[in-house]
Parts: sequence; structure tokens; C-alpha cells
Amino acid sequence: MLLCVTLCSAAPSYVFGQADASRHPANPAPVYLVIRTDDAGMSHSVNMAVEKLIASGLPVSVSVMFPTPWYQETVDILKRHPEVSVGIHLTLNSEWKNYRWGPVLGRTAVPSLVDADGYFFASAEALHQNHPNIQEVEKELRAQIQRALGSGLKIDYVDYHMGTAVRYPEFRELTERLAREYGLGMSQYFGDLRHDPQYSAAPPAKIDSLLAMIDRLQPQLNLVVTHVGIDNAELGALLDMNTSGPLPEMSKNRQGELDALTSPRFSAALKARNVRLITYRQLIAMQGLKSMRRPEDTN
Repeated sequence: MLLCVTLCSAAPSYVFGQADASRHPANPAPVYLVIRTDDAGMSHSVNMAVEKLIASGLPVSVSVMFPTPWYQETVDILKRHPEVSVGIHLTLNSEWKNYRWGPVLGRTAVPSLVDADGYFFASAEALHQNHPNIQEVEKELRAQIQRALGSGLKIDYVDYHMGTAVRYPEFRELTERLAREYGLGMSQYFGDLRHDPQYSAAPPAKIDSLLAMIDRLQPQLNLVVTHVGIDNAELGALLDMNTSGPLPEMSKNRQGELDALTSPRFSAALKARNVRLITYRQLIAMQGLKSMRRPEDTN
């Protein structure tokens, strides 16, 4: 681990609101945490939730879906918050019934990436079964990166909607090459160990799930991936077309994540464990892009 910042002072460990000195050493090594929030630009209600998360004052890294209908609103929000680290949520899927999006380049430019209606496929598997042309994948991912870079935002990193852009070996190699070419970081390529236990927890239990995660964090670089939203009619109308693992009442789950992340209990737990929040922009400035390594559990 290249992060080498000396702790200024020791802080008590934290378990559901109480210090537990037996679980953590008196002078622990630093615990770092990146908060990455995905799907910005997906909808107005998601954007409003992202804005609330930013307003909480937590250092966050916001991943924007640049092919989606509401991305321009996201850009406007992020221009008002230049302190936020911005990533490109590389998108090759469109999973919501009755609310679809397609390639930045349009259906005729990349026909192997779209279904009969001209939209991205609902899942990575459905896309792969269509035998996508890797040159078309490259053209579309380049177009998304170029749209992001042309937005006027400072872009720091890329990550991957539903994991599709790194799901298959040929996709991963392409995404790695594009990140190098454009001088962008890649989420989970800095030894950042991913956690997102709150995702599957019931909305009222999400805060307890996050507090338990904070207590388990090891003195290394950690990542929590979040999906926030406002529980309203717009978000409540969306239905996930994937048959494996969709959350019931998705809008309530996203509202639950927002409420948990902005809760005073979450901030208090971070402080009690002396967890140091860091963004991908700060991480790249400290470590440099040359420190990136492909995660060990991938092809």
C-alpha cells in the first residue's frame, strides 16, 4: 500500500454507537475509505439525491452515466461542486422497463450493441450473447469518454455500470487500454477493497449495515459503492428487467442508502474509527496512475 500518512492521534473504535477497545489496537494504522456513488445522470430523482449527498459535506466520488437522459443536469450540479471527484460510469446496459437509453453514437453506428428497439441490452449476458463487435464497443466507450471530457468537468476515473465494461477479458483489456490512453484512473485498480453491504439490506437496516462495515474495515484502502435516489413517483415507476437479484421497491432502497449515508450516526462512526475519507482525485494525486494494478480476482 502506497498510502503512508501518519495518524495525528488515536481514536476509539466504534461498534453500533459504542467504543470497543478490544477490537482495534490503541494506535491503529490509518483506515482509508472511498465513497463512490453510481448512476448519476440516470434520472432527475437520482440527481437530486446525489446533490443531497454532496451537500452533506462527505468527500465523495460521483460516477456519471453519460449516455443517459439526465446527464446534462448532473454536469450542471457537478460544475457547482468542483471539489467532487468525477468518474465515467461506462455504460453498455439499459436495465429499466419503460425507461431505456442507447449508445451515445446511435444505434446505426454500433448495431451489435443494441437490441431490436435500438437500446442497450438489459444485462451483460444478453449483450454478450449478441456477439458484440469489439471495435464497436471501443467506438462507443470512446464516445462516452469524449462526451465526458467535453462536458467541462474534470474527469478523474472510470468505472463500470453493472460491471459490463470489465466483465469479459476482451472488454477488460479494452477498458484498461482506454483508461491508459486518456490518463484516467480505474476504480478498484488501486488496491481499493470493495464493500457494499448496505445494498441488499432492507431500507431501515442500511445504516446498521454501514456501521457494521465501518467496524470491520481494515487499515488499508477501502471502497464503498452506493446507489442513492429520492423515493418518489419517477424512481418508483422503474422496474429492473434483470431476473436475478433486482431489489424490490428500488426507490425505497435508494432513499434508504441516501438516508444512511447522510445520517449523523454514519458521520459519528467514521470519526470514532478515525476513518479517513478520500476521493479518487486525491488518491490519484497521492499514488499516481502508474500505481494501478488489475485486481487479482479477475482474468
